[in-house]
Amino acid sequence: MADTRNLSVSAGNDAPRTASITPQDMHHLAKVDTNVAAEAARATQSEVSMTLWQAIKTYPKAIGWSVLISTCFDIVLINSLMALPAFQLRFGQRSADGSYQISAAWQSGLSNGALVGEVLGLLFIGYIVERIGYKKTMIGSLTLLTGFIFIVFFAQSLPMLLVGEILMGIPWGAFQTLTTTYAAEVCPVSLRAYLTTYVNLCWVIGQFLSSAVLKGVANKTGPIGYKLPYGLQWIWPVPLIIGIALAPESPWWLVRKNRPEEAKKQVLRLTSRNQTDSGFSVDETVNMMIYTNELEKASTEGTSYLDCFKGIDLRRTEIVCVVWAIQTMCGASSFTGYSTYFFEQAGLDVSSAFSMSLGQYGLGAVGTLLSWVLMTKFGRRTLYLWGQIAMVAILLIVGFLGVAPKNAEGPSWAIGAMILIYTFVYDMTTVVLARNLYNITGVVANVLTPHMLNPDAWGWGAKAGFFWAGTGALCAVWTYFRVPEPKGRTYAEMDMLFDAEISARKFSQTNVESFEDTVMHEKGGEKSTVEYIDKADA
Repeated sequence: MADTRNLSVSAGNDAPRTASITPQDMHHLAKVDTNVAAEAARATQSEVSMTLWQAIKTYPKAIGWSVLISTCFDIVLINSLMALPAFQLRFGQRSADGSYQISAAWQSGLSNGALVGEVLGLLFIGYIVERIGYKKTMIGSLTLLTGFIFIVFFAQSLPMLLVGEILMGIPWGAFQTLTTTYAAEVCPVSLRAYLTTYVNLCWVIGQFLSSAVLKGVANKTGPIGYKLPYGLQWIWPVPLIIGIALAPESPWWLVRKNRPEEAKKQVLRLTSRNQTDSGFSVDETVNMMIYTNELEKASTEGTSYLDCFKGIDLRRTEIVCVVWAIQTMCGASSFTGYSTYFFEQAGLDVSSAFSMSLGQYGLGAVGTLLSWVLMTKFGRRTLYLWGQIAMVAILLIVGFLGVAPKNAEGPSWAIGAMILIYTFVYDMTTVVLARNLYNITGVVANVLTPHMLNPDAWGWGAKAGFFWAGTGALCAVWTYFRVPEPKGRTYAEMDMLFDAEISARKFSQTNVESFEDTVMHEKGGEKSTVEYIDKADA
């Protein structure tokens, strides 16, 4: 008798579809006894049904450690420094109107330097973290960053600054992925959205602090005007290194390294001792990790990066990459990353431009906090889609305001106000949703944006809103058809929905029974049903 496990999907009145795990793929699952599978089922049910308050009471330590590690945000100062008179005077060239400007080519080069470093960091970080773990990787990245800050602090030329930006980008690339994946692995489903979103809040706080420092030195023309913002980054690494050294390792990583007993110890370090009302069990929780890990090994054995672009995995690769890329393609890198320089080119003076940037990042922080409430109520897909539609409308308004004469004070402030609203909507609706395509599209945006804004290049100013409104509209259409709703799903459930080729618009309506050998068919209802069915073949 050969045992083949099939994933059967019935969507309303549609004919069922089946995705099979063949006997050849099940040798990993054969290692998992029935007790482990049963406990995994109970842990999955407990985690999915856990309320937010129960999760907070059960995982308070996990929340604290996740918040600490998420503080390893990246502060790419170079885009804001380009609006600083001291920086322009030291590294810029004299323009026809007597002011000093960094050329559009060098603006693009310096901005892309950090992104190039981030791409390099992201290419290697997956191998490194799987080999040595999250803690050692984070500590190593912070140590490298501490040394690389010396290069930009003492830079004497634009090429030296470029080298420093590239090297600093390598640990920044590590922070971009490690902070979110650590948060996702140490917390249950009901907390995951909040703590992965918190990473974005940390980024916003970092940008707010950097803008505050830059505003404080906006009127200084000496070297301290551009060196101080870099030097202040030395404050963070040492306390973070100490905190991370004391933090628990990810239990999921320990399970992947076949160290289940150590994983149990780390789960206990992440949870409270009184968990009676949540149905939590450390043994069942670790067995869920073991079972999920065996499922993943069964489906990925013998695969490589090329397999990310084949079959069902191609769809997943497309979604995760494009969702990241949209955060650049919707214009965010132009209107938030270059915000101070943009405000200056829109007609505001230096002090007012930095004040608007402070307001922008303050609203961004509020928007991130509101996203926690909105995600719970509406889900990420809905929030992401309607956020893009709202941003397209705002960018069209910015573009039309940019048609007004540059010396008109009213339109200049109106443009600034709309960018503040844009940032608020962006941080409220598009966070948390690989990163390398985000950086690659960022390179393209960093080539285009300086030419759009620089008065010695294309000089579009606020009329750049028309361009980004067009790309944003295309992104919204793609989101509607391709982005599924992950709200309340475990990793195993997401795997099954993708394997069954469920439409993105039906993810939220599909019921998944991942560990029970039961058959459920709802006829005439709105919900779809996904279930495992054991079949015996002679």
